[in-house]
Amino acid sequence: MFFRWDWLRPVLTAPIVPTLGPVHPDALTVDVFEDVMRAAVTGDFLPYDKDRRWGGEKNETVLRGYVVHQPEQTLVPTLTRRGRGTVKVFAYGHHRRVVDEAAELAAKLAAAHDAANARVVRPLGPETAHPRGTRIQLKDFTTGPCPAPDGPVRPLPDWPAAVQETFAPFAAAMAADGLAFLHTQMQVGRCGPVLAVAVEDRIVGAIGSLEVRPDAIGRPQLMPQYFAVLPEARGQGLGRVLWRAAMHWGQSYGASYQLLQTEVGGPSDRLCQIEGLTSLGFSHTTQAQRAPRPLVTGGHCSDNN
Repeated sequence: MFFRWDWLRPVLTAPIVPTLGPVHPDALTVDVFEDVMRAAVTGDFLPYDKDRRWGGEKNETVLRGYVVHQPEQTLVPTLTRRGRGTVKVFAYGHHRRVVDEAAELAAKLAAAHDAANARVVRPLGPETAHPRGTRIQLKDFTTGPCPAPDGPVRPLPDWPAAVQETFAPFAAAMAADGLAFLHTQMQVGRCGPVLAVAVEDRIVGAIGSLEVRPDAIGRPQLMPQYFAVLPEARGQGLGRVLWRAAMHWGQSYGASYQLLQTEVGGPSDRLCQIEGLTSLGFSHTTQAQRAPRPLVTGGHCSDNN
């Protein structure tokens, strides 16, 4: 065993796991953290990793030799080689100095691995006053029905060909929301259904892909989607129609729940709050100043066997 659960559990203020992101509170176990550590050696996707559906290789891995695991804090650094490289340190702990220590470790590791970015990811509980960053929200499909909404929303292939052709420029316009990536995955057949809403024969919003997969404890989860509406089409309720259609799809295909990440105060965040989702906490990411010289040794590791 790498982690002591009696040390780790008290500092897990929000259900966030390095390299995996948010998980259902029931799946937040020491076994999941141990799985992540083993995956750092093999480089393989975990069976329940949400990124597995896109194929390829896992881009983010734990730097297990530099994990700090102590009674009052746990720091877990990860490295992403995408772009110019990013080191993130997940900072679990209640005391204020945990962020400073995480920032120092992130900066040193970024220099050691020639990564351009160094960041600290701080999980915060749902009771946090004046939260910033990303809110983690839970949609529980077992508490009641999700009826099919009225409105101009259909699976993309059900629209006329001329309307379907407008998806490409829509996706390009909403690249910052992940729609260009989604479009690429659609073209190579790596994703499930995508729902689209059209106005005057033009796609103005979409959500997808829609897939249900088992989580770490075998419960069926509606996987996260990319979701966007063109700015000029907002304020007409189209986002709510799309989201409700996706929730209806998920419940219809047997999902028990979905986890959503929304920017605090953003349109999706307000929508989820209006829809009555449960807030599980927050993830706040800050930049760390990269150190001028590399880290010499990996003396931070505490392996509890």
